Amino acid sequence: MRRRAKYDVKVREAAMLLLFRRHRLPGAKGWELRKRLGADYHHVVSLLNDYLDKLGLQVKTVFEDEEVEKPTQRDLDRARFFVTAKSPPLTEEKLCGWRIDDVAALAIAISMIASKGGRLGRREIENFLKKKLPSWRANLDRFVQQGYLNEDGEGNLQLGWRTKAEVDVRSFLDLLIK
Repeated sequence: MRRRAKYDVKVREAAMLLLFRRHRLPGAKGWELRKRLGADYHHVVSLLNDYLDKLGLQVKTVFEDEEVEKPTQRDLDRARFFVTAKSPPLTEEKLCGWRIDDVAALAIAISMIASKGGRLGRREIENFLKKKLPSWRANLDRFVQQGYLNEDGEGNLQLGWRTKAEVDVRSFLDLLIK
């Protein structure tokens, strides 16, 4: 009984860490979870995930590198954990403060990068967005800041950790092609 109460407290704390925004980015890094929840934070996250499953939510883990088959402790400590919906909403939802042209710009950037093998020059995307949408430059900067896109030192853009976690890129591209 005492062990269960201990884990109940840890699951509530994990939920607060993952659901409430404390920094610029949502969720928490693995090392933050280990620091607050202890070395068995994987088990606590698993218990939280089981509870969230009933609500149609899930805890996602996004690694800094592409996909990690057998993550080491170091990989998990550097990974970002956060809560997302298990499936797309059944009805059209509000865009959470996003303007429709911002959503369009992000969709264009994701599709261009994904169709070019995961990396594309920033200038190429900027030129396309400049022709099609207003206020194109601020959008790319914001997408990089929020984790949807990554920018390397050579002026190339890649899909960011948040895109990998929130967007099923393969299904997205299939929808665009149809």
